[in-house]
Amino acid sequence: MTEDKSRIIRDAATVVLIRDAETEPRVLMGQRGAKAAFMPNKFVFPGGALDGADWHVPLAEAGAEPCRTRLGEEASPGIGPALLAAAIRELWEETGQILGEPGDWRDAPEDWADFAATGHVPSPDGLAFVFRAITPPGRTRRFDARFFLADAKRLKTDPDDFSRACDELSALQWIPLAQVRDFDLPFVTQVVLAEVAARLPDVDAPESVPFFKNDEEQSRFLRLGGVHPMDAVMGD
Repeated sequence: MTEDKSRIIRDAATVVLIRDAETEPRVLMGQRGAKAAFMPNKFVFPGGALDGADWHVPLAEAGAEPCRTRLGEEASPGIGPALLAAAIRELWEETGQILGEPGDWRDAPEDWADFAATGHVPSPDGLAFVFRAITPPGRTRRFDARFFLADAKRLKTDPDDFSRACDELSALQWIPLAQVRDFDLPFVTQVVLAEVAARLPDVDAPESVPFFKNDEEQSRFLRLGGVHPMDAVMGD
């Protein structure tokens, strides 16, 4: 029997990489292929689904608070480090950029072999959990995506060198936030960019994280941690 991928929600991680946050901020994006099953032709951030190996990779740091706590809310136990690892792996695979610390990493899983060969151990230092969204029902693919903001200053690579990127994203480029609406963006990407832009030049993790929770019954806008704005208004 063929698996109906439209009914399966996969955990995923995405990196919103910001450059020149204090002056003229730019964000790293690429274009998905015309034949892609999910969001064809759209400009997106680097990211993708959580892999089994991501649960077992060594991280140079455990990740900072409040990210660790927020990642664990309404989620599978212990998933936080795996999501951080997935974000770093997807950034590496799709752009050739490295978030890591120098280190000798032996017996790396196959999906991580090329990253390990660069002489780095993945590091979530500077990854800030800023948004979460579940793809609405009815789409060809559904993901429970966590969005991580990072300053390009954290990279261990030349931010303009995409020579080691895979071919999943084309036209990789640093797009000025002032011009990003000229590109064909998914709706959720536009929402995330608005959240990020409103907080710049602050690239630290917020105390509460917006969460678009789309399930079979209803779509809700929640916040992970902190007080929801409507709760404050109603005095709850």
